[in-house]
Amino acid sequence: MKTVTIGGGQGFWGDSPDAALHMIREGSVNYLACDYLAELTLSIMQRQKRKNPAAGFARDFVELYRMGGAEALEKKIRILSNAGGMNITGCVEALRETVKKGGMPPCRIGYVLGDDLMDKLPELMRQGIEFRNIDNGRKLEEITDRIVNVNVYHGHEPIEQCLQEGADVVVTGRAADSALFLAPLKYEFGWAADDWNALARGIMTGRLLECGGQGSGGNFDYDWRAVPDMDDLGFPLVEMTESSMVVTKPPRCGGLITTQVCKEQLLYEVHDPANYITPDVTVDISRCTLEDAGPDRVAVSGLAGKPRPDQLKLCVGYHAGYKVVTYLSFAWPDAYEKAKATGDILMKKMARKNLKAEEVRIDYLGLNALHLDVADTSPEHIAHLNEVVLRVAIRTLDKDEAAKIIPEVSPLQLNGPPGASFFGGRAKVQEAIGLWPTFIPRDAVSLEARVVEA
Repeated sequence: MKTVTIGGGQGFWGDSPDAALHMIREGSVNYLACDYLAELTLSIMQRQKRKNPAAGFARDFVELYRMGGAEALEKKIRILSNAGGMNITGCVEALRETVKKGGMPPCRIGYVLGDDLMDKLPELMRQGIEFRNIDNGRKLEEITDRIVNVNVYHGHEPIEQCLQEGADVVVTGRAADSALFLAPLKYEFGWAADDWNALARGIMTGRLLECGGQGSGGNFDYDWRAVPDMDDLGFPLVEMTESSMVVTKPPRCGGLITTQVCKEQLLYEVHDPANYITPDVTVDISRCTLEDAGPDRVAVSGLAGKPRPDQLKLCVGYHAGYKVVTYLSFAWPDAYEKAKATGDILMKKMARKNLKAEEVRIDYLGLNALHLDVADTSPEHIAHLNEVVLRVAIRTLDKDEAAKIIPEVSPLQLNGPPGASFFGGRAKVQEAIGLWPTFIPRDAVSLEARVVEA
């Protein structure tokens, strides 16, 4: 029976390449998919590209290919990634240069264009698409003069086309994370475009692998102490046949594959288990079964699929003003009381300066910055806090307004409650990027698959 093995090589931009290289060397995989993008990552990459037209993609991926590409080619491991970000052709050229300069074997690089809709947005709006914010219903026309990037989450089809045309490496922009995993499985098994149950298995393969180490014991909430050799964490992979799906990991590495680990990753970010919506298929995981199938092996079954949605998610990043984040730390005794009093002093100073802020947040790291209203703030607990860090963050529409708070922070080391410690250096005004989530009709998006020699 045919078995296709696919691994998850990266969980985010900045993830370690170690597990991906180990998977190439010892994982016996046919495919390696590497996810680099998150919602605001594209806005960051777009700003990089504006400063330097040659930037705007995840150079980490180019370095990963430099270290492991030759061995992957030798073993016929095909690599897929959305590392192209906001400069897909730039990423492809960087890969070609790496192959040339490194004396690596020649390869075929596939890439997908069309997810960047920035230039097409005015015409789409003239056609009557309002791009309403799915959180608050507002129309996109409110922020059109502040937009940084516009990218659609697309599915597997152009990625699969690159594989059909013989690509050894495939680079995309904002492909949905799980589409990177579905494409090779659909290609290998020849699944029909409307075989929803099969497509659901491919998408959920991506769901279990797309976050890298989080699927093999990293960030494991249930029992993180049980994860062996986390310093050498291996990433998960899936062995797929027409009738079975098993999550495991490469040999000779740390990590843990259990039903509980897989449950956490399977349900991560899923709002409705009966209707998990992706560009390729709507998945019902409400009857999914996870069973131990041996050491570090979990069998997955019971996945069902429904037709894909008529609309695609559109990620719009926009300039949301300016922000300043600054810190002061306080030690026992009375750490929280001192921190709170200092925050009050700072806000009184800002009132005298007539600060015009869109948002102000005052948090107390060590007490309630993470758990907010459910944190233990009883007098008994507060009295025994060893230390508290005051964090003040503001967002303004005007850069000069944001700058008002900066010179007022460091003087509080001597001009406020005792024991304040200023760290992290003088705060700086930074651009704030907002996210405008919306939808676009599927037929308004045109994607193009290309393949070049390297």
